[in-house]
Amino acid sequence: MTMQLYCFGESGNAYKCALALQVSGSDWTPVYVDFFNGEARSPAFLAINEMGEVPVLRDGAAVLTQSGNILFHLAARTGQLGGATEAERQEVLRWVLWDNHKLSGQAGTCRFLMNFLAPEKRPEGVAAFLQGRLKAAYTVLNRHLEGRDWIVGSGPTLADLSCCGYLYYPEPFGFDRADWPHIDRWLDRIAALPGWKHPYDLMPGNPSDRA
Repeated sequence: MTMQLYCFGESGNAYKCALALQVSGSDWTPVYVDFFNGEARSPAFLAINEMGEVPVLRDGAAVLTQSGNILFHLAARTGQLGGATEAERQEVLRWVLWDNHKLSGQAGTCRFLMNFLAPEKRPEGVAAFLQGRLKAAYTVLNRHLEGRDWIVGSGPTLADLSCCGYLYYPEPFGFDRADWPHIDRWLDRIAALPGWKHPYDLMPGNPSDRA
């Protein structure tokens, strides 16, 4: 049965799940959620996810929300990307949790403030504060990737697909790949995986649609 991923192209959290579906060779289709016109807060969508967020994965009778939860569901379902040993699986979990708290959670907010919120609504100083926090996160990831091809083990895992979620987007939010050489090479390795696509090619929705 074809899985459905409720998503939109600008969402890095949805991109993590779309990329996992794609790289694992899963049978799936995107369902566009018009976030910028309020669809995620509509009664119809809230009936699917009371949190009013994407991504949402519909897999048969199961409806799953939150990107980390969806990623681990896909690893269990496909037998891929979860780590080859119990020690690796624990390490994958550690990095997915770190990403949600330290990297994606702040990158998504910073990128939204700087690119998708009207200038007069941007709280003063918040983007700069988040960029400082993000620099610390990039430092951790860049250092960890020195001498490694992947975050955990000898191949791609959910840790890689989670941590890369916002780092391919072109909108400025204070991340320049040239400043982080080990991250840069790692992003190239992920982009070389069979099935990889840029977020705006993998999911419907693009800032140009609102231009």
